[in-house]
Amino acid sequence: MRAPLQYPALVATHAGLWRADSEGNAGAVSRAEAVRRLTDTPHLLLNAPQVAARLGLAEVSGLDLLELFAFVHPARFLVPSAGGLAAFLGLEAPANQSAEPAFLQQAAAALIDTASRPEWPALAGSRESLDRLNRKGWLWSRLLDEEMASENSGPRRQAPSLFEALPEWADVPPRAAPRITVLQPAQVTATLTQLAGNRREPRDGQKAFAQEIAHAFQPRDSRDGPNLVVAEAGTGIGKTLGYLAPAALYAQETGGSVWLSTYTRALQRQLKAETARSLPHLVQAGKIVVRKGRENYLCLLNLEDALQGAFAGRPAIFADLAARWARFSEDGDMVGGDLPGWLAGLFRRSGALPALTDRRGECIHAACPHYRRCFIEKSQRQGQQASLVIANHALVMANAVRARAEGQGLSRLVFDEGHHLHAAADGAFSIALTGGEAIELRRWLLGPDRPGRRSGRRRGLAARLLDVTSYDGEGGTALEELLDAARLLPSADWLSRIAAGEPEGPIEALAAAIRAHVLTKATDEERGFSLETEIAALPPGLPEAVDTAAAALARMAKAALTLRQRLLALAEERPEWLDQPGIARLGAAAEGLQLRLDLLGAWQRLLARVTAEPEEDFVDWFALVRTEGRELDCGIHRHWLDPLKPLAGAVLAPAHGVAVTSATLGNPPEAAAGSSYLHVAPHIFRVKSPFDYARQARIFIATDVQRQDSASLAHAYHELIAAAGGGTLGLFTAIARLRAVHARLADRMARAGLPLFAQHVDAVDTGTLVDLFRADPHATLFGTDALRDGVDVPGDSLRLIVFEGVPWSRPTILNAARRAALGGSAYEDIQVKHRLAQAFGRLIRSADDRGAFVLLGASVPSRLLAAFPPEVPVARIPLATAADRIREFLSGDCEAENAPLGVGGPHGDRPA
Repeated sequence: MRAPLQYPALVATHAGLWRADSEGNAGAVSRAEAVRRLTDTPHLLLNAPQVAARLGLAEVSGLDLLELFAFVHPARFLVPSAGGLAAFLGLEAPANQSAEPAFLQQAAAALIDTASRPEWPALAGSRESLDRLNRKGWLWSRLLDEEMASENSGPRRQAPSLFEALPEWADVPPRAAPRITVLQPAQVTATLTQLAGNRREPRDGQKAFAQEIAHAFQPRDSRDGPNLVVAEAGTGIGKTLGYLAPAALYAQETGGSVWLSTYTRALQRQLKAETARSLPHLVQAGKIVVRKGRENYLCLLNLEDALQGAFAGRPAIFADLAARWARFSEDGDMVGGDLPGWLAGLFRRSGALPALTDRRGECIHAACPHYRRCFIEKSQRQGQQASLVIANHALVMANAVRARAEGQGLSRLVFDEGHHLHAAADGAFSIALTGGEAIELRRWLLGPDRPGRRSGRRRGLAARLLDVTSYDGEGGTALEELLDAARLLPSADWLSRIAAGEPEGPIEALAAAIRAHVLTKATDEERGFSLETEIAALPPGLPEAVDTAAAALARMAKAALTLRQRLLALAEERPEWLDQPGIARLGAAAEGLQLRLDLLGAWQRLLARVTAEPEEDFVDWFALVRTEGRELDCGIHRHWLDPLKPLAGAVLAPAHGVAVTSATLGNPPEAAAGSSYLHVAPHIFRVKSPFDYARQARIFIATDVQRQDSASLAHAYHELIAAAGGGTLGLFTAIARLRAVHARLADRMARAGLPLFAQHVDAVDTGTLVDLFRADPHATLFGTDALRDGVDVPGDSLRLIVFEGVPWSRPTILNAARRAALGGSAYEDIQVKHRLAQAFGRLIRSADDRGAFVLLGASVPSRLLAAFPPEVPVARIPLATAADRIREFLSGDCEAENAPLGVGGPHGDRPA
């Protein structure tokens, strides 16, 4: 084994700071000494932003082993910890944190040794990449260069450049319509048994679930709507295999395709892994494809711009590491794919990752030199030929309308995590006219706001249509009219101008008038957070600002329509000065203009509503968006009163078969699917979880915790986490309380050997935080909504959930309108019970799990306890007693299981 790398190493945790010198001599150091040493000499680090946060610095410079790992093992998964590195490299994990600096020296040597071997799997393109990184001052480049050029490294073949190495996609004939086939019950059961293999025998509940879901894949009963199945299946039923069986059978028997839609990236990853285990032949044949929105994928044209100088400093280094990854990536997915989730976090201040993806519809499609190798285009074509497409709710909703317009309807759909359909539709079908939205339109039309800034392909419409302006007078005139109208949109620093009362242009003037109105009328001034007001009692000047803005948008829409029609006419005429790439550019520009025309039309309708009567299907309001006192945006927002209505019309009604499933759809379950807006009756199916909740789980309501007092709240979390010995998921309804509790506990818990990770605090993405939490059974993870139902941690790593309070909805204008229209307090109770049920569902994920769920606060209404399985014992008891009970229950103490539960008992605290 290679000797440890002779560079000093530093580890910074909440429990203390440890440093090893270049000879491997390690010891504790003070913060002042650590900062001084880092300033003097580059140190080996593991996650430099986290080290900086522990030291109270904005950033630190050093030799980050995670960056080295990303170069040596691109597109490979790693839990970004010393234990994760040890497991990946086959090294002995450090016995304690004081041993970690010496371990970093050993791990660095092992990674460099891999890069020196002729059989290095990631050899291709390494020399080209390292040369660029060396020119950009990457600290690892010299050490790697010495090893890769050594006698032991073997001959280096000249690899093709990245843009030559990526495979091209090929066009295929249109897909034939699926055959009409009736799936027999015996076929469904046989397929389910085959998918399960020798892992486990399908249970009765799973078989019944699969048979019911199969109705969504039978020939459609009525042309008025789909075969709709709404299935609530408790945790542990095996929903995934239960719907994969009829879906795979349908694809096999009919030649059709099925879209499997989820809400969270975590479930997309799980679905992908499950299909790899259960349907390897389809995976190998490329018949199972993961699809996401365009903004998730690497844009090769943006990457090329970045590599050629559009990025500088740390963003430039990230671009080169992203290029290393792209060569080995399965699908180019930068968000939740095989790009390590922690990599962008190492460059979090640069904003480099979003700049490498396709944002805001900037794609120039066939006019791009990398079009035939584009990850996005390849994914779309694979999806058109796939048997199973693993997607997300937002993409399905966007594609359903677009695909119908193109004659490729999504005829068979399975919505897992169906309880999120309302939230997904709420985002997909909403509209906002704000300064931030308007400036994005300006940038697409005119290019970057600040001349001289490197902007890659964000050059504006004129630069993309130079041939039109040079050779076609009519097209040039139309383009100039549109660009002149676009100059009325907000430009850089618009927020500063409206705050100073000096807006420029009609849209900025409208935003300024709205801002003044919101600041005057809003009643919630809490700590500088966002403010909103109803669209009513308009002050003098605001209606006039609306009319002026509407006129500007109408002028812009007219010019955009004229230009689009001219571009389509030119593409049809094919004048001699227009070559094939030019025709492609015109087509891409025309498509982009149509998207902007749709947006302008929606904005015009929204402005017309401001000075008219409200529309019964919509909720409209003014908002000033702020975070921690900093203003981010301002404008008008519109949401559907019930977003399931447009979902039913645009997505469900045109389909032939739809299955909506979740462990917690609510009562009645069909309400979560928008079935009341369809002309067909849904098939309803419910099956309970097979878990023995009475034996496996306990629920405690700690009655003596003051959740508004951060000291009391922190004390409660400490006592409960200590009782469980870690393995705790702490859920919060407010980020401020999460941060306050974390600040009081982090050092104390770390010194007790109970690591604490936290959303909104740690410089790590949520997915990586879950990986770190899952890997350490003594760890605790704090989070908010994203962790309430986005975590799957079976086993001992999650044995306690502590919810900081009842998760009531925020009293927004939108929520108030929905409460008034959809059931009042009963509607709110439904929302809260959904949240509690989803949180509890994280706790017991297998038959061997054992865990406790704690709600803090004396005033938890008994009616909300219907969110939990009825057989789970519930006790309202003081905090100290709850901690004792948790300690005894998790230790398996039989006497504790039979001890009196206090007020409520197993069933006495349930609502009638």
